[in-house]
Amino acid sequence: MEAKLIIAVVVFIAVYGLLIWDKINRAVVALLGAGALVVLGVLNQEAAVHGIDFNTLGLLVAMMAIVTICQKTGMFQYLAIRAAKAAKGDPWMILVSLSVVTALVSALLDNVTTVLLTVPITFLLTDELKIEPYPFLVAQIMSSNIGGTATLIGDPPNIMIGSAVGLTFMDFVLNVGPIIPLVLIGMIVPMRFIYGRKMKVSDETRNRIMQFNESEAITDRALLKKCLVVLAVVIGAFIFQKPLHLEAATIGLFGAAVMFLITGDDLHHVMEKAEWTTIFFFMGLFVIVHSLVEVGLIKSLAEKTLELTGGDMKVTGMTILWVSAVASAFIDNIPFVATMIPLIKGMAPAMGGPDAVMPLWWALSLGACLGGNGTLIGASANVVVAGMAHKNGHAFSFMKFTLLAFPLMLISIVISAVYMYLRYFMY
Repeated sequence: MEAKLIIAVVVFIAVYGLLIWDKINRAVVALLGAGALVVLGVLNQEAAVHGIDFNTLGLLVAMMAIVTICQKTGMFQYLAIRAAKAAKGDPWMILVSLSVVTALVSALLDNVTTVLLTVPITFLLTDELKIEPYPFLVAQIMSSNIGGTATLIGDPPNIMIGSAVGLTFMDFVLNVGPIIPLVLIGMIVPMRFIYGRKMKVSDETRNRIMQFNESEAITDRALLKKCLVVLAVVIGAFIFQKPLHLEAATIGLFGAAVMFLITGDDLHHVMEKAEWTTIFFFMGLFVIVHSLVEVGLIKSLAEKTLELTGGDMKVTGMTILWVSAVASAFIDNIPFVATMIPLIKGMAPAMGGPDAVMPLWWALSLGACLGGNGTLIGASANVVVAGMAHKNGHAFSFMKFTLLAFPLMLISIVISAVYMYLRYFMY
């Protein structure tokens, strides 16, 4: 096991180094790392496949197909023009509007679905305004992860925690939700100082935007009606996913199949436009992270962290919050949360029972979900947006994103720490 542990850590570090170097396609890097782990005997092929989250991949493919068909109707152009006109063509106000909308939608849908629906609007607006889309994309990535933290269904770690502890939708809204608006403001305000003054457009461009007729953007009203019906059903199914006992991928793939059926779109043509680089990157990354779980590294780190707290509720809660945030920035938050759940459950008897340790679950939720904003591979939405940006001809390097996003993520955790202390640990 020692040899496997060393190999897994070396491969993980090598993959990260190549991602930071940013000279080789990230999907190639991830697949090389995953392949090396199997060839070197850290994982067998069955374990490698088991480590791949096909629910996430299925949801990604499904929503890419749905969004591609919806784009043909002109609905995104319509929304883009409405948003730009509501903001009077002011780039900064457009960024704020998109951030708020993304956070709200992400609370009701998963983060990946949210960015797949909203990022095309960003590209349309920034192209028309002739400004750099990068700040808008970073804001949307962070907003999707922030908004998803507020509810049971907004982010996979919350779904896992809720399922393990028996928490409801409103439990998350009442315990985690109240701090989310402040966390969102904590992200937007620094970006105002960083990018606000650079967002300049001419009066001529603004006037041209204000003269657009959004109704003319709809190119196929019959197709639009069909798409809206399918989207409404899919979103409704996501909201009621738990009582329906359906996985997100099942809902998404079924919705995509229905959309193909009623619209008559060519499957091959639509799927050619999917972000396959992103899909294969995820496949490799899932295997690499699973190897760290298999060799016991993640469990060992989690246990050592909890040992250091000495059973003190306040210290334990703050440690879980900060360690979850930093760990989730560098490894996928799903396996980390999966490892922490049984450990927190095991602490309950010594700390006063299940009710007494409830603050620890909220600390884990905030840390794991918000920590995903720290790096480009910290959360699924980050990778998806990076893939969409690359496909649209915009550079999105690991280091460039991390230098901006990691400090913003730390601000969100500071805000969360103050909230946790005042609400749960002050007395």
